[in-house]
Amino acid sequence: MPPSWQLDFYRRPLQENGTPLWELLVCDAEMDFSYGQTCLQSEANAMWLRSQIKVAIHRSGYRPSALQVFRPQTQTLTEVACRELDIPVQTTRRLPTLKQWMRQRTAWYSNLPAYTGEPYNPFSLDRPPPVPLPENLWGDQWRFAGLSNADLLRLQYEPIPLRDVPPELMPLEIGLSSTVLIPGIVIDGGQQSMALAQWIESVRPAFAQYLPGSPDGLILEAGLADRWVLATFDDADVQGAAQTFEQRKQVAKGLHFVLIRPDDSGMPYTGLWLLQESTDQQVG
Repeated sequence: MPPSWQLDFYRRPLQENGTPLWELLVCDAEMDFSYGQTCLQSEANAMWLRSQIKVAIHRSGYRPSALQVFRPQTQTLTEVACRELDIPVQTTRRLPTLKQWMRQRTAWYSNLPAYTGEPYNPFSLDRPPPVPLPENLWGDQWRFAGLSNADLLRLQYEPIPLRDVPPELMPLEIGLSSTVLIPGIVIDGGQQSMALAQWIESVRPAFAQYLPGSPDGLILEAGLADRWVLATFDDADVQGAAQTFEQRKQVAKGLHFVLIRPDDSGMPYTGLWLLQESTDQQVG
């Protein structure tokens, strides 16, 4: 099967005769193939994008198995552009090769005559307000917790119906010592455990985050730019545990987990997600 491509198509801090420029970047995960092109904002549409994808296919010598995007606006344009190309479009925040290329491009823009000098974050997206978790999914209770590397490896062999533990996010793979404690959230879902796990799976979780406020909140970032309120609290002990959660997350290079436990159904766990928060996954 041919490899998938990572793609971004959006406005950059560049102008031509006062008109903003959009840039298309396409690459595979290994950076064995890459393609870039710019156009005026007035030309930035699905038809232009389709023509450029065709050029990239011609230059690469193959049709990618999928196009992966992290930006909602790019998703919409790419889906329309690919209707006639029969290439599926996949959405994910995890596009490390493309995002590293975008960092390099961002540092290079200031050398161009077309550079506008405006503040620019290549990964910034519109930040919607958090939406409360559907009431019918509330579990019995939840708490902050921690897992050792050995605990995480052991959970790999547990019969957990729903799990997403990417091999590339395992502690040793991202350079963490085996002694570093991985912070996380354990939810006792009770009779709602399977419904809650299925819901979390469906929204495609990206990372969990403590958000101070009135009251404080535990936020689940999901999809490309969705935000969900998992819990709110104003208890001082829980606030302290939430701060510790964030501190441990920094030590663990953003790595953390969400673990759902059921009622007395006989299964020890219902769902497990290993997540990582990084600045290029945040939406602005």
